[in-house]
Amino acid sequence: MNEGPLQVALVEAFTDTPLGGNGAGVVLLREPAGPAWMQALAARLHQSETAFLWRDTDGEWRLRWFTPSCEVPLCGHATLAAVLALGHWGQLTVGEELALHSPSGPLAVRLEGFGPASARIVLPSAGLEPQPIPPYLAQLLGEAPLAYWSSPLGYRVALMADSFDLAALDQPSAELRGQDRQGFVVMQPLGPKQPLTLAQPVDPNQPRPTKGPQVLGQPANYQLRFFAPGLGIAEDPVTGSAHALVAPYWQERLAQTSVVGWQPSPSPGGMVCTTAAAGRIALTGRGHLLWDGSLEAGSCAPDLANWGVCGP
Repeated sequence: MNEGPLQVALVEAFTDTPLGGNGAGVVLLREPAGPAWMQALAARLHQSETAFLWRDTDGEWRLRWFTPSCEVPLCGHATLAAVLALGHWGQLTVGEELALHSPSGPLAVRLEGFGPASARIVLPSAGLEPQPIPPYLAQLLGEAPLAYWSSPLGYRVALMADSFDLAALDQPSAELRGQDRQGFVVMQPLGPKQPLTLAQPVDPNQPRPTKGPQVLGQPANYQLRFFAPGLGIAEDPVTGSAHALVAPYWQERLAQTSVVGWQPSPSPGGMVCTTAAAGRIALTGRGHLLWDGSLEAGSCAPDLANWGVCGP
């Protein structure tokens, strides 16, 4: 392997402004790196995820994601960050589409523009499976969820009434139990204050508020927060994989092919979610390059004996 500094950047994804959204490290490799080295570097960068990119011998782009404690099979915000970093480094031009080959298969991406920087990424969207509501959640959240689902991605999802104050929810990560610890989504509709029941869909013809969260000039239809202490993430600020998972639910409820998701975390942000194909959701959002530099971190030669995803 060729020694020498590597290009590295920190990109804040799914935000219009600096010091918002979800930060992701992006490292441009010359060839595959060992999982132990990538894990150690992700821990040192200490972002919710760090993306590692390289071209294989066939010229295809490869992508892997690591939290500070483990590798994960899918990450939306670090994918958006990777696309914006590639554009910044001159590896991708505006309007150019390519596939990033990842542990979740090839992901179609496109650099939309600069000033502000924006990109479109297409993620798999696994289905939600209804489950009994764990009794402990009512006490933990302050009120009982209206519904609760599992998913093939490993995330659990709780639907709350629109009157629930999601932004004010105290971080529940320390009290989450079982599979909820591997990814817990708490979501609710945004819009006029009307009762929400499972038997009463949100009325798409109801006038929407003129103020409130907006993404790319469009008002948000729903919001969520995401907690994953089992992955080393007490709270993820803006979570692309979670929005790709739940967007079909909101599309069906609102009878829309495109919905806008918001995440009212301490570092908020959002994205436009559009159906791309069966089982695929396109996420479009903006991002901000916080810093760009060179990395001196020793040899990152691959350890083929330990190759593979260690996430859920």
